[in-house]
This record gives sequence, structure tokens and C-alpha cells, in this order.
Amino acid sequence: MKKNLLLSAAIGDIAGSAYEGRRNRTKNYDEVQILHPYSHFTDDSVCTFACAEALMAGTDMSENLWNRCRQHPHAGYGGRFRQWLSNDVRKPYGSFGNGSAMRCSAAGWLAKTEDECVQLATATALPTHNHPEGIKGAVVTALAIFFLKEGKDKAYIRKEVLEKYYPEWAEKSYAAIHPTYSFDVTCQGSVPTALICFLESKDYVDCIKLAIALAGDSDTLAAIAGPMAYAFYKEIPDELVKKSLEMLPDWMLQVNHNFDNIF
Repeated sequence: MKKNLLLSAAIGDIAGSAYEGRRNRTKNYDEVQILHPYSHFTDDSVCTFACAEALMAGTDMSENLWNRCRQHPHAGYGGRFRQWLSNDVRKPYGSFGNGSAMRCSAAGWLAKTEDECVQLATATALPTHNHPEGIKGAVVTALAIFFLKEGKDKAYIRKEVLEKYYPEWAEKSYAAIHPTYSFDVTCQGSVPTALICFLESKDYVDCIKLAIALAGDSDTLAAIAGPMAYAFYKEIPDELVKKSLEMLPDWMLQVNHNFDNIF
């Protein structure tokens, strides 16, 4: 694991994008194609790279997120986020949606301490998702990445992340939630679910497929779980990396390159 750190979220986003629509969602793991003909990057990737860019440069998070997202007006933003983008006065709107969790992975990769991880993750959430649950979703996702990057195992993540922050999910298994899980765009319904996908996965691809096969907010669940899987398994198939890089615009490729150099 030396490069394409941010791509670990983008690949999840790209893979899940083909299953985002109501008609395309599937509960069948075996039907999931990681690179579907209709796969493309969405707002999850735009926001992930925008937040990483701001953290690296030390620039205003809100301004950078606003500027970069406006370059991709049709990336699939939620309604309230679209309103935020249309307004020159950028005020947070108290969201606890999973948008804070899908864009924060850079905080987990960059942080050198647990406290710094919390600080950086909070900074990525605050421009829009300043509800306590919105902030928690970003912090928990980033902490999982940070701990795994530092060599912690799955047992540690289950105890110190899932059980600590989402105790009501602590005893749930993938098999138990899979049949009835449905589309949920909240941090409370997405972050613990992504953690369970990671904890029960066998490798990076398996983690992404498990997330998509829940038939929920597929691209975002996979974008949240993907960096956790990469931090732990330290490997993404070369073909996935190659094909995904080909889909991204130049500014994201540059951010990806610069981020790896800093890491």
C-alpha cells in the first residue's frame, strides 16, 4: 500500500454507481460487477478529492469543496447539497447524511495521531454536515482508516470503533442485516453498515461487493468501506486501479498523485 490511497474510495464509488438507481439495485452478491459498463464517478469522488486537496494545501475546506463541486454540476448531489452549491453564502445546514462519511478518507490517511484524525475528519464535515451525527460519521470512518493504517486488526476495529460509536450495531452480522437492509442516506444507517461489510470481508473486492449487494446507497457505502479495506488488505487489483484512473478528470489525478507523495 504505497499509492492510490484516495482511489480506494473512488473505486467504491465508481463500482457502486451502476447499482445506485432503484431498478439496478441487487441483493445478489454474484450479480455484482465491480466494473459495470455503466460505472462512473459521482459526487462521492468529487467531494473526496476536494476535501483531500484542501487538507493538503491548508486552504479553506468550504471554499474548495464549493469550487470543485461546481465544476461537476451533474455528479449526483443530494438536494440540500445542491442548494448549498447554488448559494454564494455557504452556511452549513445541519446534515447528518452519509455525505460526510464518504468524503473524509483523506483525514484517516493523513493523520499522525488519533486526535489529529478527529480534528481533520471534523474539518471535512463542518462545511455542510455540522449535525453531531454528521460529524460522528466522518470521525468514525476516518478513525477506522487511521487505526487500520497503523496496523490494528479487525477485532480492534470492532471493539474500539463499531462497538464504541454504534453500540446498537455491535451484535449485528452481515447475514442478519442483508435481507431487510434498504436505501438509507444517514450516517447512522450507513457508517456502521460499511464497517460490518469491511469486518466480514475477505479482500478489497469482496468488501466492495458486500457493500453493493446490500441494495442500499451502493456507491456511498462502497466509498466508505473501500478505504478501510485498502488500509487493511493493502492491495487493490491492478485492473481496477487502471480502469478507474481512466475515468477520473485531470484535477483528481493530480490530487491523487500529490496525496500519495505526501503520504
